[in-house]
Amino acid sequence: MEKLDPTTKNSEFVRKCRTRLDDKSDVIALILILLFCWAITYSILGDRVGLGSQTVSLIILFLASKIAGYLISLLKITPMAAMVVMGVLFKNIGFIQLDSNFTQFIAILRVVYCQLAIMNIMLPTGLGLDFSSVKKMIWMVLNLAALPVLAEAVGIILFSHFLLELPWIWAILLGSLIAGVSLSVIVSCLFQLKDLADGVNKGLHILVVAVSTINCIVCIAIFGIILGIIFSTDNLTMAILHGPIALIIGFTYGGSLGMICRYLPCANEQYLVPLRSLLLGLGCLTGAYGGQALGYGAVGPLGCITAGFVASTGWRKQGWGSSHPIRLNFALLWRFFEPIVFGLLGMEIDLSILNGRTIIFCIMTIIIPLLLRVVVSFLSTYSSNFNLKENVFIAICWIPKTTLQAALGAVALDKARALNDEAMIHHATIVLVISVLSIVLTSPIGGVLIMQLGPKFLHRTIPEDTNL
Repeated sequence: MEKLDPTTKNSEFVRKCRTRLDDKSDVIALILILLFCWAITYSILGDRVGLGSQTVSLIILFLASKIAGYLISLLKITPMAAMVVMGVLFKNIGFIQLDSNFTQFIAILRVVYCQLAIMNIMLPTGLGLDFSSVKKMIWMVLNLAALPVLAEAVGIILFSHFLLELPWIWAILLGSLIAGVSLSVIVSCLFQLKDLADGVNKGLHILVVAVSTINCIVCIAIFGIILGIIFSTDNLTMAILHGPIALIIGFTYGGSLGMICRYLPCANEQYLVPLRSLLLGLGCLTGAYGGQALGYGAVGPLGCITAGFVASTGWRKQGWGSSHPIRLNFALLWRFFEPIVFGLLGMEIDLSILNGRTIIFCIMTIIIPLLLRVVVSFLSTYSSNFNLKENVFIAICWIPKTTLQAALGAVALDKARALNDEAMIHHATIVLVISVLSIVLTSPIGGVLIMQLGPKFLHRTIPEDTNL
């Protein structure tokens, strides 16, 4: 038998190592950037951010969440659930105890990553969705964007009110939040299936992404309006008008910002990408913090939705595709914030104050309305041009919950803590617990079902137009 040259073995080993490092080079770069930021901060502030500080504890949480997400992704499972679980573990084993000042800082930071999460929902859709194809199936889109979502939301409202004893207004807030699907998981899975040409010929991908986008927009809008009404300190008349006023301000501001970002700076500007990225990002943050200062917290999410969508649809007409650098800039920021977002969300869960009965009722509030949504979705597409398996696949696409629940799940709790209202804190804690459970329960199951059933249920044909 011919012996292998040891140098050949070594070179093969080195090649494999370099390939693995290349695959994760962006993650390594992000970790190094984080460590450099900490080193600079430590040089300035000293022991206040030293090794025993809360800042370092959060950095460890970031690294642990990132590693947990990576390990679970090796099993072809979405990483968000593992990041949330890591946050829950860190909180309940006592590894991190945040003081009131740091909690307030996190509440401020939450506004930033809420806007970033929304931007990462809207930009890929605006840049990648083929609106001419959407128009051809507009009634199917509107049908799926209304009936199944309404069925799930009503189910959540009823279960949370009668089982968890949430007031009706809080139950509506919860329903609008949990009924939002995970566009990030859905788009990621569908892009992988699209590469295999699964189901593209019937426009199934376009249908699912369009419906998911409308779902996210409506849920964010309703959540913002109801949140404003709950925490409004005005009289009843102004509280009722609070929602419409926030809608008008948010959509007007967001539309104006989106139009500005479409055309400024001009297309031949040397620094076009960074300038438009900064304009859009800082403009959305200005709307968020400005809206809060004016007492209209819903302006931030509504403005961000509108700005991201208006800007990205305009850029698409200018020839920019879904992989344009501006979209990738926000995607990179999200990769950095993602383990922080999901880890901190998990850290809000104190298992010592929860009992088995409450957890069971919370799970029922998630699962039963979700199953109802799946059934209604299947019935809504039953008479369409999709076959039985494709109808089932469309229905299971609504299972994953991640981004909206992570970005908005703790917002009400932050506001309740600021008011130091025990009743509101209790209601907001229920909203948070259900948000966390919805991520842990649905994102792994939904992602696996989409990826496993897609190649089996969808007809594989190369279409003439494969734009998503």
